[in-house]
Amino acid sequence: MPSPELNLINNAKLDGLAQPVQVIAVTGGKGGVGKTSVSVNLATALAANGKRVVLLDGDLGLANADVFLGLSPRYTLAHVLSGERTLDEIIVTAPQGFLVVPAASGAADMVNMGAAEHLGLVQAFSTLAARVDVLIVDTAAGIAHSVLQFSQACQHVVVVICDEPASLTDAYALVKVLSRNHGVNRFRVLANQMRTPGAGAELFHRFERVTARFLDVVLEFAGEIPEDEYLRRSVREQRPVCDAYPSSPASRAFKKLAARADTWPVPPGPRGNIEFFVERLVRRTAPRLEAVT
Repeated sequence: MPSPELNLINNAKLDGLAQPVQVIAVTGGKGGVGKTSVSVNLATALAANGKRVVLLDGDLGLANADVFLGLSPRYTLAHVLSGERTLDEIIVTAPQGFLVVPAASGAADMVNMGAAEHLGLVQAFSTLAARVDVLIVDTAAGIAHSVLQFSQACQHVVVVICDEPASLTDAYALVKVLSRNHGVNRFRVLANQMRTPGAGAELFHRFERVTARFLDVVLEFAGEIPEDEYLRRSVREQRPVCDAYPSSPASRAFKKLAARADTWPVPPGPRGNIEFFVERLVRRTAPRLEAVT
């Protein structure tokens, strides 16, 4: 008997022609800035608004999106790369109504994937049967190969920062590498863990002034998420704050972020569908991979 996840996918295929897809990378220069929290709560808020959302855990070796959601997936992307399962078969449904593509945790071989594995991963997305409104990629921290590959393949790159010197320094390094070496010149900056209202805009302007001096990029302020005890409590409960405490300050901020994300422009035509993500990964990955194999 087909699984509930597969039924959800198959039903989505019957709903008509595919619509343009938002493909969003949530990234940041360092660990601890709250990328996964942002990813799961953005997915939750968009799903609550009726969007079909897929969350891809892009931290291939230290996956934790499933932990944030209280999930225990039986299969992960490692099983897709080994040929044991298809992408559709490993997808699980979060209690909040969106789909999750789980990555492996503690798998060093996933972090150090070679050329064939990277191409196998991105090609697997061509088999994703679900009609998707939004694909969110929760990347790893830093400037690892997978972070750069996922970020350059997405339509929108959301850089999460907080008011710490290391966060700003590492975020600058990430923007620099993506802009100079990978052709990404537009970024949306989200200020997280803000202690006072309006502090996020001030932090963004500080970050923007530095990048404007040395980099040819365009930064847009995506908003701010306040420091919130309810958010910390929800993490301990393994539930998105938007679900556990919908009236909390952090939840309201994530709902505003989702409303903004829903207005971000999507490329028209086929390149606005899930193939956009696959094509950009394959096109940009293959030449470099050929050079090193």
